[in-house]
Amino acid sequence: MSQPIKAPPAYVVTSVDNALRIAAMLQLEGSLSVTEIAKRVGVAPSTAHRLLATLVYRDFVTQDEDRTYRVGPVLELAAHSQSGASRLRAAGLPHLRRLVDLFDESANLAVRTGDTVRFVASVESSQALRVGSREGMVFPAHRTTAGLLLLAELDDEQIESLYAAERYAEHPAERPDMVALRRDLSRVRRSGFALNQGRSERGVVAVGVPLHDEGGELVAGLSVSMPSVRYDKEQLPTLVGTLRATATALERDLA
Repeated sequence: MSQPIKAPPAYVVTSVDNALRIAAMLQLEGSLSVTEIAKRVGVAPSTAHRLLATLVYRDFVTQDEDRTYRVGPVLELAAHSQSGASRLRAAGLPHLRRLVDLFDESANLAVRTGDTVRFVASVESSQALRVGSREGMVFPAHRTTAGLLLLAELDDEQIESLYAAERYAEHPAERPDMVALRRDLSRVRRSGFALNQGRSERGVVAVGVPLHDEGGELVAGLSVSMPSVRYDKEQLPTLVGTLRATATALERDLA
């Protein structure tokens, strides 16, 4: 059966429509300059630049060194199906809210695809000074708490393959220090949790534990994040213990 031709909505939000057109254009056609994008969309270069800056911030688009734009990690993520991520988010949100009620710090769930992690659920603290929601955002795996947890399940050969130098030939600065990364992952494997002090963002501390499915496979990282000025290392055992209990409860719900 042929699909009916879609009529435009009565009230089109032009900026949203243009941003979606840009994202689709880059996904289908590859890298483009801001001048080319502005011409194609029919806006001024300054307007195109603002739209692209927002798409870059939300990881739908990435700017290369030659100042052209291409699709970012959000549009490239394919390993986690929409249904799987939606199920994890739906099951996880009540547990994240309980963590926020307990600690009044922001709580997150994130999954890994390749060398990046995507935050699929996030609940913010109610405090004025807090770590903002990361939901939907993508970060390099080696710079995040959840990423370290998820990378720690891989053996040394898999880590070497994932971070092979040739994969970073065009962006060598994005490749992590492999000696330091192996050391960090070894520490995570021994302790069973990850502590991130300023790796992904200056002034932010996060603590996380792994989340497994009913078959025992590691599927996500569960974490609490806070401004570093409120982090007390004496509280670490309590944070880790509560996170582990929460992960166990969430694993039962997922099963």
